[in-house]
Formats: sequence, C-alpha cells, structure tokens
Amino acid sequence: MVCYGVTVTITASVLGLGMAKPSFLRAEQSMASDRATCGPPGVASTRRPDLVFVVNPLGANGRTVKEWKKLLPYLRSRLGNDCNICESLTSGPSHAIDITREAIREGADAVIAVGGDGTLHEVANGFFWAGKPVSSHDRDSSHRTALGLIPLGTGSDFARTLGWKNDPHEAIERIAKGLRSHVDVGVISGESGDYHYFINVADIHLSAKAGYYAARYKRFGNLCYVIGALQGFIGHRNEDLKIKFDEGEWETYSQVTALCIGNAKYFGGGMKITPNADLHSGDFEVVILQDFKWYDFILKMHKLYKGTHVTVNNVTSRRVRSIEVESVAGSSNIFVQSDGEHLGFLPRKFCSLAAAIEMIC
Repeated sequence: MVCYGVTVTITASVLGLGMAKPSFLRAEQSMASDRATCGPPGVASTRRPDLVFVVNPLGANGRTVKEWKKLLPYLRSRLGNDCNICESLTSGPSHAIDITREAIREGADAVIAVGGDGTLHEVANGFFWAGKPVSSHDRDSSHRTALGLIPLGTGSDFARTLGWKNDPHEAIERIAKGLRSHVDVGVISGESGDYHYFINVADIHLSAKAGYYAARYKRFGNLCYVIGALQGFIGHRNEDLKIKFDEGEWETYSQVTALCIGNAKYFGGGMKITPNADLHSGDFEVVILQDFKWYDFILKMHKLYKGTHVTVNNVTSRRVRSIEVESVAGSSNIFVQSDGEHLGFLPRKFCSLAAAIEMIC
C-alpha cells in the first residue's frame, strides 16, 4: 500500500494555494525492536498492516501538529516494526474526508484521526460516499478498515464518552492491541438530498448557533464554547418546532431553545448533554430544552456538565432511531450542526446507522 499526502499538503495550505488532492508516498519505517499487534487479534496475516494517521496541522491553533511531531518517534518505535505507518497532513476543510476515502479504497487496515472532534468528524465522514460505505478496490469483501483516534484537539468530547484520557501514549497502546468494536453513526439528510454523517452529537438552534460562533474563538481553548454561547444568545428567540420520531406522527414542541441528538454523550467542551446515549445501542438519545432564558443556563450550567439536566421540568429526553425536525413558522435561520461543524439550517432528518463503523478501542 501507499501513503497519503505529506509535505506538499502543508506547503499548499501555508501558501494558500487551495486544497491539495491526496498524494502517495511510502512511509518511513522505524528500526526499533519493540513489537506491536497492529491489527485485529486472532487474524493471521503475511502482510504488514497499513495504518494511516490523518493530522490537521492547523488544529488547536497549531498545537496539534507540534504534539504530533513530538509523538511520532515513539509511535514509530512502538508500531513501526509490524505496521506501515502512513502520515497524512491535511491542507484545508474536507481534505481529511478525501484522504480517508482514498485510504479505504486502497485497503488500509485503519485510518486514525489525530486531533479533536473536528478531525474525527471528517475522518468518520470519509467512511461513506453517496449514502453508502466506502469499500476497498482490491481486498476481499470481509475486509473492513477500522477508525482510530489519538485525541490531541481542543474539545475531544467523543473521547470522554469512551472514558479515554487525553493521553496520546494510551491511544497508541490501544492501536497496538488492535481491539475493535462496532459503533453507531448518525446520518443527516435534508432537502438537497445530500448525506452528512456524525459520530458524536448533532444539535439544533441555540447550541448549534453557539457552536458556530465558538469556532471563531478556538484560540481560547474550551473557553471558546462559553464565548460562543454568550454571542449566540444575542438576538436569540425560542422557536416552535415540528418533530417526527421514528416515522410517526408530527408533534409540536413549543418554545424550543435547543434540541440535541446524541450518538455519544458529550459536546461543547465537556457538557454531558445526552447522558444516556450509547454508541452500541442502534438509536439516539434526544434531549429537548424548552423555554430556557439566558439566566437558566447560568443557574443550571453545573447540571449540563454533570448530565443531571434531564431531570429539569422543561427538559425532555427520549430514545429514537430517527427524528425529523422542521420549524412551525417556516423559519430558515435555525442553525444545525454535528460534531461541532456547522451544516446549515432546518429542515433536517437524522437516522441512526447501527454498528456502521469498526473502531479501535
């Protein structure tokens, strides 16, 4: 196998020349003697597994690539004897999606997102194309590329659901062991007919608007979510929404402040917004906040971080396989985001894809 986009992609990004397509370079092999599993246990193979590490050099204001450079010698010494280590640095938005699709088509054993929830979000989207899973050109039909994660970003909310520390060395040990588990993925569709995927949390209205603004303040670390929320409240109005659960009848929810659809539990830098979500359940936890005022968030902030807000009177929680959401008034400015990425506005439909990706755990 070949490797995906290295120095050229950084140069293109720095010079502002636009997005580069994945290029293919052979990975440098480590001479260290440490042994590693680097693949699913119990599977005999005569070939060295191919691991593609996707790194956003601009992640966390450049801190991600600095930490990655420090980590790379250890990674090569731990895994390099038994695996082809392929380093791929992105050049702009959506490049990680392209890299991931190409790696899967070339038969990679795993694609590992190095960074925060934004990088993981793009890599997870790369596992799909035109509403279907991407598959290898040459490998047998039973071969599946796994998704991995080395958390190095600002948020790392998805890692919290799995109980992982923000420790890249622990992440490398997980990759070395090669244990895999199927996880669910959410898919979002709209009037355009396009599909978008999320692995963590999708949300609507105030929280999505706050996330949109928070992206401008990533240089402040997790404080960006607080700044984004304050800015989101400026001019905010609660809205009546029409909601259809599991292809049932339309229901009207009045004065909705935020609606969160959890495949996993955390968002916004550690808020346990959908505390009962389960990555292996085949459904979502949907949490609806109604008629919240700005001071409610201040008074109940501790409940949002602990996940106890679902006991508050104007908060509803339920488990569903699918949910459709529209504005009763036909408003075209109700924000939608997933995994912290702005997707546009309502209407949208969200469906759970059970066990859609194998993840290194």
